[in-house]
Amino acid sequence: MNYILKNENAVYYECGFSCDNEVFLKLGSEAFFITDARYTTEASEVVKHAVVLEGDRRDLLKTVRLLIRKSGIKAIAYNPSEWSVDEFARLSNKLSITFQKKPNFSQQKRIIKSNAELNILRQAAKYGKDAFYRFGEFLQKDGLGIDEKMAHFEAEAIFKYHGQLGLSFSPIVAFGANAAKPHALPTTTQLIQNELVLLDAGVMYQRYCSDRTRTSSFGEYFGFEKEQIFSDGHRQKVYDTVLFAQEAAIKAAKVGVLANEIDKAAREVIEHAGFGKFFIHSTGHGVGLDIHELPVIGARSLTRIEENMVFTIEPGIYLPDEFGVRIEDTVIMTSKGAEVIG
Repeated sequence: MNYILKNENAVYYECGFSCDNEVFLKLGSEAFFITDARYTTEASEVVKHAVVLEGDRRDLLKTVRLLIRKSGIKAIAYNPSEWSVDEFARLSNKLSITFQKKPNFSQQKRIIKSNAELNILRQAAKYGKDAFYRFGEFLQKDGLGIDEKMAHFEAEAIFKYHGQLGLSFSPIVAFGANAAKPHALPTTTQLIQNELVLLDAGVMYQRYCSDRTRTSSFGEYFGFEKEQIFSDGHRQKVYDTVLFAQEAAIKAAKVGVLANEIDKAAREVIEHAGFGKFFIHSTGHGVGLDIHELPVIGARSLTRIEENMVFTIEPGIYLPDEFGVRIEDTVIMTSKGAEVIG
């Protein structure tokens, strides 16, 4: 298949290098990495399985169009979400070939991870789990009275390992009622005794992401273990329901099942407990070079689960103006079931 890519992670997957001004072209048996003079030296040293070409910094598409014309190809695939209307118009103008829309075709290629990728993802998860432990230690020692904004600042520093690692995404640190927002932004809400704390965070190791969420109760013995004791019975019921839902979904994850069956396993537990309308997102998503990849573990997803797929299982219950609970782990699908890596 002939194809063109602009997304940095998609390009990195093809040739082992990417930058903020690039186009990757696959034309028959040939591949080209087109960038500008700022990156050509490093690209020439790192890029694999592609010819590095230098183009105009402000218009790489001149070089791209010339290569397409010379190739004599009749059709080329592209992901429409990678291109602005203006860019695509400049790319396709007066080129007498067929541009085939293939949304997410790069992620589809990456949906089954290689053994090398799995090892990197396992290591990323180990770093992520360690950072959860260290952030928990920080809150235990200095958390009383801290607000979410400062806690978020400290979480970023801890998960970056003093600049040695990247972040999969900006951490979500939410206290009490703010945890009822699945993607809560940090506020000036201060941490008090017996308050609920939700942390959703991950590291980026060798460009691969980790993703994990824990919900805990801030008190004398604070930590992000899965077993949690809340002083409030209502919170305990909600927490236990989410934990049982996650356990059910992990158990349901098997090679050959449809992704929506995993989602259903979690959703049925939450619905049976009377909280169905408060589970407002899908049960999980793929993880790899992107923090959100394929497969989607959702109610409408008909993807059949295969060995070496990697995805999260993260049911949640969100009670507006009260609190929210989410428990998330990343799993590798194996022939023996879901391997929880963090």
